[in-house]
Amino acid sequence: MKVSKHDTFQLIEDEKDNVAEFGTFLEYIIPKEFAGENVVVDLLKYNPLTLPQLLNFLIVSNKHRATKKSFVIVNDSIDPDSIPEELIVVPTLPEAEDVVELEEIERDLGF
Repeated sequence: MKVSKHDTFQLIEDEKDNVAEFGTFLEYIIPKEFAGENVVVDLLKYNPLTLPQLLNFLIVSNKHRATKKSFVIVNDSIDPDSIPEELIVVPTLPEAEDVVELEEIERDLGF
């Protein structure tokens, strides 16, 4: 796992080649290491990414977002119409940063 700190979020990338194991690992590590921080998960290297692979991140996304912090996945190969509403998936890192900033503003306003 590769982590880089940005102004408003932590960017996490998988250094291995198993998206299912990465999803399971994030379920364990996010609450311990990234509680209280916005998280962006870079899955751009997984091309194509299938819906079953993406669903490996549903539990960690729901748990992290329940703590009032952002959890955004970056991947440009999955069909946007197949993505469940509970997941936020954007095609580029700048768009992920925009989503995090927008969600921070919404939380500051009490939404």
